[in-house]
Amino acid sequence: MGSIVLEKVHKLYGNVEVIPSIDLTINDGEFVVFVGPSGCGKSTLLRLIAGLEDTTSGAIRIDGNDVTETPPAKRGLAMVFQSYALYPHMSVRKNIAFPLKMAGMDKAEIDRRVEGAANVLNLTQYLDRRPGQLSGGQRQRVAIGRAIVREPSAFLFDEPLSNLDAALRVNMRLEISELHQSLKTTMIYVTHDQVEAMTMADKIVVLQAGNIEQVGSPLELYRNPRNRFVAGFIGSPKMNFIEGAEAAKRGVHAIGVRPEHIALSKDSGLWKGTVGLSEHLGSDTFCYVNVEGIGTLNVRTSGEVSVHHGDTVWLTPGEANIHRFDKDGMAIR
Repeated sequence: MGSIVLEKVHKLYGNVEVIPSIDLTINDGEFVVFVGPSGCGKSTLLRLIAGLEDTTSGAIRIDGNDVTETPPAKRGLAMVFQSYALYPHMSVRKNIAFPLKMAGMDKAEIDRRVEGAANVLNLTQYLDRRPGQLSGGQRQRVAIGRAIVREPSAFLFDEPLSNLDAALRVNMRLEISELHQSLKTTMIYVTHDQVEAMTMADKIVVLQAGNIEQVGSPLELYRNPRNRFVAGFIGSPKMNFIEGAEAAKRGVHAIGVRPEHIALSKDSGLWKGTVGLSEHLGSDTFCYVNVEGIGTLNVRTSGEVSVHHGDTVWLTPGEANIHRFDKDGMAIR
């Protein structure tokens, strides 16, 4: 079991409020991602759950038990940090086994758990190597293995892929997702990368300035953002926002259109514009089109489309995909 419930959890650093009163339920077996810009409070919230930070007020419950005052080691959670924090003089086997040895566990049980974790993470052939002989991705897997052997109620990941290059990040993203499918254990994952959030999560928690802006599945947040902040943060490339006359025609303060929901034509359309920068990425082309009275819009179109700087084009947004926002930035349904 690994359900986690936050009830009016509040955190102050001196007189500075970093987490206002938050309520959140994470169900057993869910993969939940905390996402938001730097300084939004996502890592602090994770550390409150882990017990590495004291809660100013409110309650944290794991499997129904109030653990607000319980020390980190007794919460039944395992944390994986951005830093691998491996012992360089120890073998992979000893690094993975270390927390169990410290707990005084029987050697036979330690060996069973280490072999099991190594098998799940494809580390069996590396058990006798030292961390210095491994790649960054392999070292991160060792850090995850050290968490797995504890057989926790939930795993807490604090931006674990930040130190890896782009290709390794993609591979490790897949490996962690497959690990979740295999273990069926609750996982909470902190990242500032909304692509990681969209591809990995069962449920996303979008944070800004310590507040929860919206909670929902990746597609729910993509299709029905609660406000302008969520609309602009979720989705890559980010949503275009248009104010002024075009928004006024629809009786709202602002409208939002995702780049993939704007059709580009060289013949006709709703908005006439001039192509500025074009990014050709193979299957996709991102065109930055300057439209008089609106500004620069990012349009995602097929890689087969040939456009050049200075070309005149026409843009037509899909009316069914236009998002509408009031003056406070809240979505209008």
